[in-house]
Amino acid sequence: MIPPTCPTDACCDEEYVLPSVDALMAGTLALMTGYAQAPADGAHRPLMGRKLVSNLFFLAQHPQVSPAMRCMLGNLRTRWLQALEADGPPVRREPTPAASLHEAHGTLQ
Repeated sequence: MIPPTCPTDACCDEEYVLPSVDALMAGTLALMTGYAQAPADGAHRPLMGRKLVSNLFFLAQHPQVSPAMRCMLGNLRTRWLQALEADGPPVRREPTPAASLHEAHGTLQ
């Protein structure tokens, strides 16, 4: 008999069954990786940063996290907030208007 390659409570096709605190931690670490790998002027980078701060807040409040870990997560959240504020507000790029083939009429019928 061949032993299973995955635990019986998890699927083998890239789907994982995690407790909520572990899932939130995994998502936060994935966001941190994405943030670090994104270009500094990337459009999604500020959004990832804000989501990281949010996740760190909820992790610090999670009932399954130890008091020492809560304190560390709270401090980490503060540092992320400071770093994001130092970067300034996200630069919004206005879309360039598409060239029109016809001039618009001044009135509608």
